[in-house]
Amino acid sequence: MRELSLDHLRTLVAIADLGSLANAARALHLAAPTVTVQITELESRLGGQLLVRGRGPAQATALGERFIARARRLLADADDAVEEVRRQLAGQTGRVRVGASTGAIAHLLPPALERLARNHPGVEVNVQVLTSNESMGRLAAGSLDLAVVALPQAPVRGVHVTPLRREAVVAFLPATWKTPRRLTAQWLAERPLIMNDASTRLYRLTAEWFSAAGVHCRPRIELNYNDAIRTLVAAGYGAALLPEDSHEPARDPRIAVRPLSPALWRQLGLAVGDRSANGPARFVLEALLPGSSSNE
Repeated sequence: MRELSLDHLRTLVAIADLGSLANAARALHLAAPTVTVQITELESRLGGQLLVRGRGPAQATALGERFIARARRLLADADDAVEEVRRQLAGQTGRVRVGASTGAIAHLLPPALERLARNHPGVEVNVQVLTSNESMGRLAAGSLDLAVVALPQAPVRGVHVTPLRREAVVAFLPATWKTPRRLTAQWLAERPLIMNDASTRLYRLTAEWFSAAGVHCRPRIELNYNDAIRTLVAAGYGAALLPEDSHEPARDPRIAVRPLSPALWRQLGLAVGDRSANGPARFVLEALLPGSSSNE
């Protein structure tokens, strides 16, 4: 038997709902002979009679009643499949690959993902822990859709970057240290330092801040995880320069936070690949724009 036609099934269900071939033909904008041919072909393919047709309303046979129930489910599944494709093409559903640092994942993404789930439940987000350089490379290669990156970034073909927010970088110190109210590069350079990995934008930004003051920083250890850095600071291992929001979720009494002199700021941006700009990534962008924090 050849495959069944959805058009034939739709005609059969219309006859069952409307009571006659003529009514079904008008509702489906078909010629009456076309409806007759479709039902005849359908019964021929199945090898059994589905409708009793005469002068009165068309009636489903026992075989027809069972088949019509199945046909309704098949048509509903087909309609759902078409609607799902349309929603994906419209960007209302789909999977978005997001690159972010550990700080962004901990402090920026949770409220954004909550807003996204509330407004666009059909959009799924896959988060990958990446530095800004790694994110920009993957966006250019098409293996990432969106990323939170530290600015500035060198222009990359096929990637559009939008400024997101500016945040202060401050000093995190063991609470037992005796410190001035505002810390200079000269003062910090004489203390043991814990810094982000040299591949991150925050490391370069911090090193430039020290260099502008005429001093060179020599970190005791380099890490990419703010939680681990804060743990080492709390243990008295050294001082760290991190985004101010890094201490908000859980203030540790063993850690003191001091502003820098001169002030140091880090600018964050949202980078999106051109190939993803018109898909569901735009809803993730909207969810991220109200505010955030990161770690690079």
